[in-house]
This record gives sequence, C-alpha cells and structure tokens, in this order.
Amino acid sequence: MSKRVLTTESGAPVADNQNSASAGVGGPLLIQDQHLLEKLARFNRERIPERVVHARGSGAYGHFEVTDDVTGYTHADFLGEIGKRTEVFVRFSTVADNLGGADAVRDPRGFAVKFYTEEGNYDLVGNNTPVFFIKDPLKFPDFIHSQKRDPFTGKQEPDNVWDFWAHAPEATHQVTWLMGDRGIPASYRHMNGYGSHTYQWTNAKGEGFFVKYHFKTNQGIRCLSTEQAQELAGKDPNSHQTDLLQAIERGVHPSWTLYVQIMPAAEAADYRFNPFDLTKVWPHKDYPLQRVGRLVLDRNPDNVFAEVEQAAFSPNNFVPGIGPSPDKMLQGRLFAYADAHRYRLGVNHTLLAVNAPKAVPGGAQNYGRDGFMAVNGQGRHAKNYEPNSYDGPVETGRPLSAPLAVTGHTGNHAAPAHTKDDDFFQAGELYRLMSEEEKSRLIANIAGGLSQVSRDDVIEKNLAHFHAADPEYGKRVEEAVRALRED
Repeated sequence: MSKRVLTTESGAPVADNQNSASAGVGGPLLIQDQHLLEKLARFNRERIPERVVHARGSGAYGHFEVTDDVTGYTHADFLGEIGKRTEVFVRFSTVADNLGGADAVRDPRGFAVKFYTEEGNYDLVGNNTPVFFIKDPLKFPDFIHSQKRDPFTGKQEPDNVWDFWAHAPEATHQVTWLMGDRGIPASYRHMNGYGSHTYQWTNAKGEGFFVKYHFKTNQGIRCLSTEQAQELAGKDPNSHQTDLLQAIERGVHPSWTLYVQIMPAAEAADYRFNPFDLTKVWPHKDYPLQRVGRLVLDRNPDNVFAEVEQAAFSPNNFVPGIGPSPDKMLQGRLFAYADAHRYRLGVNHTLLAVNAPKAVPGGAQNYGRDGFMAVNGQGRHAKNYEPNSYDGPVETGRPLSAPLAVTGHTGNHAAPAHTKDDDFFQAGELYRLMSEEEKSRLIANIAGGLSQVSRDDVIEKNLAHFHAADPEYGKRVEEAVRALRED
C-alpha cells in the first residue's frame, strides 16, 4: 500500500522534510526554501489569542432529549415534542485564569451548551453558579481586571480582588457561593450548570414567559476542599480535562437533567425584587423547578484546538420561541461574546465545523462575504445585497420572541427599584442554609484571602457586607480575619 505524499500548504510535494536548503554543505540557509519558511511561519501562528475570560476549557459532544411537555411556554422546535433529540456541544471552563492554569482552583466554572437545532444554533452560555458578582455590564471589565494578574506583580493580588468586592456590595451573594463548599468542583461531571440570566420563552400564541435554566448533575455534587484542590492542582493541573476525557472514553457518559423556573411575563414588574438582577435567584417556593429534558455527553472531540479552543458561544444565538430579557448583564453579553469571537477567530468563525449550523445545508444563508478565512467562495456568484430579484434568501417576518415593553427617557439609569431589592438578604439566606461545618469552611476560605489585604479600610468595607448579610456571618469573618492578621 503506497503512502500519502507530504505536501506544502499549496499542495506541492515535499522532497526533503529532514534538511533545510543551504548554500553548500554547512552553509547559511536560503530564503528560497519555501517549505522551511512556510513551516516556521505556520508554527508561529499555531496559537490564536486566548479568551480573556474562560480561557482554560474542556468540551464534549452529546445530545439533549426532551422528557416533558413545555409547548405551553415555548414554540422552540427542539423542545416541541417528548423524545425529540438534538445534537449538542458543551464547553466547560474556569473563568479568571489563563489557558495554562490549573483546573482545580476556586473559581466559577463556565457551562456553555450549543444546541444544533433544526432552526439554527441555540447557545446557552452560563456558569455553575446561579448568580454572578455584578449586575451591570459596564462594570465587567473592571471586575475581570481586579481578578486577573496585576499589571505590576504579574499575579493575582488579594488587594485587587477584595478592593473591587469592597466597592461592589452586590457581589456578597456570589462571594458566599464561591467561598463555600461548592467553590471548587471535583470535576466538570460533578457540578450543576445554570443559565444564570433570565431569558424569555414565547409560546405559539405569542404569550411571553421569563425563565431560568438549571442543569442538575445526575452524577451527584462532589467538591474539593481548599487543601484537596491545592494537592490535586500540583499533581495534575489538567485534572478536570483528564476526568471528562477518560470518563467518556470508558463509556461512562455524564448527564444532567434540565429544569426551568417559569415566570409569566406580567408578574415581573411587581415581583418583590428585580427578577432580572443577575446577583439574585428566584426562590423555588415562588417558581418551582419544572423538568424539561436530559443532556448526555458521549463523544470526545478529535482535536481540542479545532473543537474546544475554536468553539464560539454567543448568547445572542437564539432560535424561534426563545429570546432575551431586560437582564442588563445579558444585554451586554449579547454584543460582547460575538464580538470577542470576531476578534479571536475572525469574522468567518461560524464557518468552522464546531460552530456551523447544521440546520441549513451548505451553512448559514445570508449576505455576509469575504473577510479573513473566507472559504468555499461564500455565496459564490449570488448577489450580496437584499432585497434582490435573484431568489436570494428572504426575511420571514416572524419575530423569534415576544416584544419587550419599554418606557421613559434615555439615560444612564440605575435598575428600577422593587419593594425588597437588597444586595445582602440572599447572601444571608444562603449562609443560614449551611450546616455548621459548611459555615466554618466558608469563614476560613473568606478569612484566608481577606486577611492578606494590606489596607484596613478595604477589609472594613468587606466586613460590613458580611455583617449586613447576617450578624453572625459578619462577626465570625471579622474574628477569623483578626486572628490571622495577629499571627
């Protein structure tokens, strides 16, 4: 059996892949050695800019199967009948660290699901926590800068982390989550996923509902203590990647059950706190979990770079029956995520296999042309404007979701106040739900970081947040910080 011929990028056969062309034996190399220059130049460009957040990630393919009827709330086709299956790609990630960071660290985890539906790709881009640190996207770059490496020291600084939180009282709820027992998942398989934001579902009658997504792990919740995580990160920095890859290769296919909370749109305006505030959860007694289906991962990517690093998830990738809500953080992400991918991967990143919609033969049907990495003669000789008289793709006139009511004047407005809006009460409720052992570990985790802060005023601001959440919570953190600083 003859072997395939090694070629250059242009397809020309390579005569010698062992020795560079030189000016005589032992002489200097020649610039005319196209194979050498092409090979080195391509090698220099093997890495693309890493994600600013969620850089360190793992992924897998699988399917989502509907188990319960939700057609009264959404006309999304992939949720349209019990038993319907849709192919998915899921990417898990840490948030703050770089591409080479360890998996077992105290950090939120990204939980992004791409549904390859028959009506286009639907991207649900969430985390393993139901809340987040801030409620307005204007503060997102500031928040991430405070958590990333300091521009002078080149490492994460407790002064920066806690100084930002000192000035962001709304972060107290998420800080309580992060510093608690679920702050370091044992693996990606053993954590829940949440849409976190509030989204909109629209049924066939045009009625709107606001929803929150909850993916509950069927493997059970398993987490690591700070000490266990430090040991594991030293032994295998790729621990979560290793676990996911090996589990699927063994035929142990991780799964999650999807539930939603559903709020009729008319109830949002008078709810006791702002239902679109990303720093808060909806109590289950107000809006119980309703089961939707089952997510299963059963196939590893063949190439991590092509399928995990180049996977592009955008919260603005909706399908008919699903749309956005007035959640400010979601509104900001509708722009930021797609723009990040246009920067990292190029304007034609949706042509890559992992991102391409499977709903339309030949890829997306639109009038986009050219740009970096244009392939397959996009659109070929067809007209690149709309409307046209040459049978080009046309609009449907059918909105994907129900319209959102707006009123008032433009301006830089704070979120509308509801009767019980507060930055601290849900953090206090979460604390009071914990067992004594869980509370002790939470206090130790917070004090371990806060005690390293160099400025007393920053420490005092943070302590005030914990006191406001729960008097016992604040007292215990204060005592633990004092004890560590006196050592």
